[in-house]
Amino acid sequence: MKYKLIHKTEYKYAEAVNNYHSLLCLAPRTLPDQKCSDFKIEILPEPTQVIERTDFYGNKTHYFSLHAPHKTLTVLTTATVERTLAPNGSLFPPSDISCEAALQRLISDRALKISLLEYMLPSPSIKWDQEIRNFAQDCFADHLPLFDCVNALCGKIYREFKFVPDFTTVNTPIKEVLHAKKGVCQDFSHLAIACIRSFGFAARYVSGYLETLPPPGKQKLQGSDASHAWISVYIPDHGWCDFDPTNNIVPGERHIVTAWGRDYTDVPPLKGIIFSYGKHTLSVEVDVIPV
Repeated sequence: MKYKLIHKTEYKYAEAVNNYHSLLCLAPRTLPDQKCSDFKIEILPEPTQVIERTDFYGNKTHYFSLHAPHKTLTVLTTATVERTLAPNGSLFPPSDISCEAALQRLISDRALKISLLEYMLPSPSIKWDQEIRNFAQDCFADHLPLFDCVNALCGKIYREFKFVPDFTTVNTPIKEVLHAKKGVCQDFSHLAIACIRSFGFAARYVSGYLETLPPPGKQKLQGSDASHAWISVYIPDHGWCDFDPTNNIVPGERHIVTAWGRDYTDVPPLKGIIFSYGKHTLSVEVDVIPV
């Protein structure tokens, strides 16, 4: 599938902003099964320069600053993205390695563990305790395939939690989401990662998009028309496998990967520092259009 991706972010400020510094993480990644071309950024007011760099996780980021008073900031990114399925028709075919064997491999292979350690430890937005581990306990068993156990966890989150926009913020703790049994894709991804890491496995946070329009006869997925988030779990002898707990599916060609990190704090689409006072409003418009 080939898509035209459009992401528009607009801030309106009650009082003029005199100085602004921002870091964007909006460029889709180029991967073996995903190709990004024609990526463009338009910013109003126009900055003097936009500096591109690659961060620690291999994500492409862009930095800019504004030093003239302005009351509106608009960031528009566009790209063409093509996703390809493997010959077997899946991006992430199931793996048979058991939880016990996977864990033993992570323990015994020191080089592998060091390379994955940041995805196994607590991170700024992902911490866990016994209550979180207990929530996922019935999904994991030593003799069962790790792939199937993660799938079971995603299914449990999908069945027991409600997708409620605006119920949480980027700072809402996982425990609050667990108790309320509602949230958005970011919350469900953080909870799933916390559960998986609590059992000693490596899991990372993936940000990106879902195709806006569903195929004929299919229900529209939650998380479309906006940035989306899901998770990726490292399965020894198999590699990183993605799972979408919000929709209880294994991501396919309709999921477009922008970036990944330990949690949301590593890969927000746009973050910045302003020198001003007063309130502001934010609006985000996303279109993922099949070409």
